[in-house]
Amino acid sequence: MAARRSRIPATRYPVERFTLDNGLRVVLAPDRSAPVIGVAVVYDVGIRSEPQGRTGFAHLFEHLMFQGSENLEKLAHFRHVQGAGGTFNGSTHLDYTDYFETLPSNALERALFLEADRMRGPRLTEENLRNQVDVVKEEIRVNVLNRPYGGFPWLKLPPVMFDTFPNAHDGYGSFEDLESATVADAADFFDRYYACGNAVLAVGGDIDLGEATALVERHFGDVPARPAPVRPGFDEPDLTAERRESYPDRLAPLPAVASAWRVPDPITDFEAYLPYVVLAEVLTDGDASRLVERLVLRDRAVTSVGGYLGFMGDPFDVRDPTALLLQAHLSPGGDVDKMLHTVDEELDRLATDGLVEGELARTQARMATHLLRDTDAVLNRTLQMAVLEQQRGEPGLINELPRLVGEVTEAQIRAAAATLRPERRASVEVIPGGAR
Repeated sequence: MAARRSRIPATRYPVERFTLDNGLRVVLAPDRSAPVIGVAVVYDVGIRSEPQGRTGFAHLFEHLMFQGSENLEKLAHFRHVQGAGGTFNGSTHLDYTDYFETLPSNALERALFLEADRMRGPRLTEENLRNQVDVVKEEIRVNVLNRPYGGFPWLKLPPVMFDTFPNAHDGYGSFEDLESATVADAADFFDRYYACGNAVLAVGGDIDLGEATALVERHFGDVPARPAPVRPGFDEPDLTAERRESYPDRLAPLPAVASAWRVPDPITDFEAYLPYVVLAEVLTDGDASRLVERLVLRDRAVTSVGGYLGFMGDPFDVRDPTALLLQAHLSPGGDVDKMLHTVDEELDRLATDGLVEGELARTQARMATHLLRDTDAVLNRTLQMAVLEQQRGEPGLINELPRLVGEVTEAQIRAAAATLRPERRASVEVIPGGAR
């Protein structure tokens, strides 16, 4: 069946790309509509890259990158950004770590200096390391150990679905691993992964291309060249039999379950991957979606249900192996087996009978709206372009995503639904209140 032509318009954000002699890839995306800039640096290192015995190290290192750099004392980065009226942050993902600022456009050189300075080298001291280990441990207490459904499902489901350490381990880290980390470990991690050749710099917003190019070359051109490390393969075979596990959560008020199925490689098989992105929304986006209408509104078997691609919820910044996830919080006394059986019924019905009139078009219009809204903010756009360059060498794909989503056909959706069989499913169940 020929692909139908999408009526969803593409955006036209301009993109310029070049590579410095030291290997740093640069993306410039001018937009003179407001006097604001976004600056993002993405390093090709994430949770999957951390070695055994060093769980949580990628996230810990993200913290260390804010503790001073070659020419700046501790907290100087904070003062320079906030003093210019800007905001900043960083985040750790499965496959990358990012650092970013939003600033008035007259502070462009300040932002480039700050990022280049820590690319040359953060201040890796025993004091900074011990302090940030304590900070990360407190994050784990707040976000996982002392929160209902903490780590559900992004920490709890991978070890059910996967067998290898890179894909299955706890990315937040164990206290034992964090406490045993040394300054030498941190220095080795920086030398290995925080190389120019392993990074992308993206600058978007109110910039002049000539001036921005000159400033990038001035501040980053003399950062010592180091090549990118060879990225290991993280492949795992698909499941051939259903896997299910459960665990008690003393703070959880209701039972919950999350299930996942492997999907095609989002980088090398993007055309086959896209239907699963749309399928997740057909199943769970809005009151008219398949599973919300059936499980929440009609059967009242669950209080909420959601679906998405990738364990951290963004379908366009993930690499293989990844999965389509469904997660639900059940009503009091809810039956997980019955709920999963209902999901199987709805997937079979979708694969066999197809979609109803207007169902796909409505879903695609909502998805395109979300994509267009999310890239309207200059920092969001800059970050996404940086990741698209890092993972695909194609930052301009940001302009095509709404249209590509709109070109997914009903036949592709039905074929994708047919692959979500129980024997390919991994599930993890939360037992509320600590009772088994």
